[in-house]
Amino acid sequence: MSPDPRPSSAARRPEDETATFCATLVDEWARAGVTDAVVCPGSRSTPMALALASDARIAIQVHHDERAGAFTALGVGLASGRPAVVLTTSGTAAAELHPAVVEAHQSSIPLIAVTADRPPELADVGAPQTIDQVHLFGRSVRWYHAPGVPDAASSASWRALGARSVAEARGAGAATRPGPVHLELAFREPLVGRAGTLPPGRPDRSPWTVSAADRPVPLWGDVATVVRGAERGLVVAGGEPGSGLGGTAATADAALSVASALGWPLVVDARLRGALGGPHRQTVTVVGAADAVLRHPATAAALVPDVIVHLGAPVASRVVAEWLASHVATEIRVTAHGWIDPAHGAAHRVAAAASTLAEAIGAVDGAALFVGPRTDPAWTSRWAEVEGIAQRAIDEVLAGHDEVTEPGVARTVLAALETGEALVVSSSMPVRDLEWYGRPRAGVEVHANRGANGIDGVVSTAVGVARATDAPTVCLVGDVALLHDANALLGLARRGADLTIVVVDNDGGGIFSFLPQAADPGGETFEALYGTPHGVDLRALAAAHGIETIEPATAAEVGPALRASLAAGGVRLVRVTTERAANVEVHREIHDAVAAALT
Repeated sequence: MSPDPRPSSAARRPEDETATFCATLVDEWARAGVTDAVVCPGSRSTPMALALASDARIAIQVHHDERAGAFTALGVGLASGRPAVVLTTSGTAAAELHPAVVEAHQSSIPLIAVTADRPPELADVGAPQTIDQVHLFGRSVRWYHAPGVPDAASSASWRALGARSVAEARGAGAATRPGPVHLELAFREPLVGRAGTLPPGRPDRSPWTVSAADRPVPLWGDVATVVRGAERGLVVAGGEPGSGLGGTAATADAALSVASALGWPLVVDARLRGALGGPHRQTVTVVGAADAVLRHPATAAALVPDVIVHLGAPVASRVVAEWLASHVATEIRVTAHGWIDPAHGAAHRVAAAASTLAEAIGAVDGAALFVGPRTDPAWTSRWAEVEGIAQRAIDEVLAGHDEVTEPGVARTVLAALETGEALVVSSSMPVRDLEWYGRPRAGVEVHANRGANGIDGVVSTAVGVARATDAPTVCLVGDVALLHDANALLGLARRGADLTIVVVDNDGGGIFSFLPQAADPGGETFEALYGTPHGVDLRALAAAHGIETIEPATAAEVGPALRASLAAGGVRLVRVTTERAANVEVHREIHDAVAAALT
């Protein structure tokens, strides 16, 4: 565990307004349910750092790197639905939070970014570590506030400020969508002081302002008419941004409930395929191999729906997305947060969670409203047939490879996890491999940063997920993404996390081998600009941070290596090596096998 940073000499400091202001904000954050903060070392942020360290209700992680620290805080919000605080000093340290703020914005994840600043008299005069931090994150935040240097005259507003920052992050303030909040706090020296008597809070220890999100009850009439008249309906479900603890399981349960009531097949993205259990699972045709199935032209043409109900975020598969967009089916988008319609084809859009639709169909008159007599039973049976054919073909191809393959790693990792364990999967190839080849199952929450779809901060996000869930957590990541977030390893062995990092090491950017650039320009130009071999010894990198590495040599050893790491607890790297060109051939072999089986 990290050394306890809580101060022992606070009683010897003089009382001052700045310390009292910070202690008041921290007290309000704790009252509003904030449980975690990531503190990045720096001098100007001292008053807030000491206030956080003095309150035992908030667990602190100290991180040397602001970008990694911000993604760790984001991981807490991703897994729990509670905003975590990330604190930095002034200057470029504050700018380091921007990638995580963007992801929190795009994914509707609550986050409170607190950046310390110099007082106004030090702005624009060449003072050190002083930049323009006003609206530093632009339109990516739900709320920005700079209250100025703390002054006792404004103390009546301090508790309202703390309560509002949490409400805005949770989507219960002026913004109705969860996301990041930016508090810009200017502090004058002296920076070390002692909090005096705090402004009185609510006597029942509740937040100063209790905010509830406004979620109007959707009017389903037009949507229900379309659904009721469908003959060949299809439910497509992706992770729901901002859903928090139990989010993927709740969305998966809702998707299963909707598909079961309608008698339609269900196509799921990478994030939902670990949580497909519950009472409706046996009555629903869940399609996990849609990417492989829809690459077969005749099958893709035979499975065109007339109505699509799309719950949550888009799938990662370009093949599936383009197939969905290429036909005249009526598409209904049901999304709790944000406007999600990348193909600009939705005929109906409902701003609601997937569970809201499930509840509407399950209501007393819901079945009569939504469920019609026109759904063709043979339609769902055909989907079940092609799903079984594709899964068997994938199994057969992978069984023929003794060496480690990237599709096999994704399939094995998801299958090897036990109920209650968590998986964080990187963007780029890992999330695609999981969506294309991971066999749907129950019991595992799968998380991914799919707002901006970047590969930075993946390991740090996994650290935050492990912290928030207190569950054994696996991070499936590529080598380049791991190197992007190498500072996540700083002090990780001492943080008390139960985290196994499975890194697919193909010495470069594997996803580019599937793009047109691999052929044109191809060759050395492609390798220099896109393949980008790095030559880093990842085992040595882990060892430098006191982290043990396990290196399974064959496909059959991957699952046992993962289970051994999880059984031992703590932090460990499981490194599997592949070759980029050979990986492309394995994907092609799977696609050809599925196509042959469907023919």
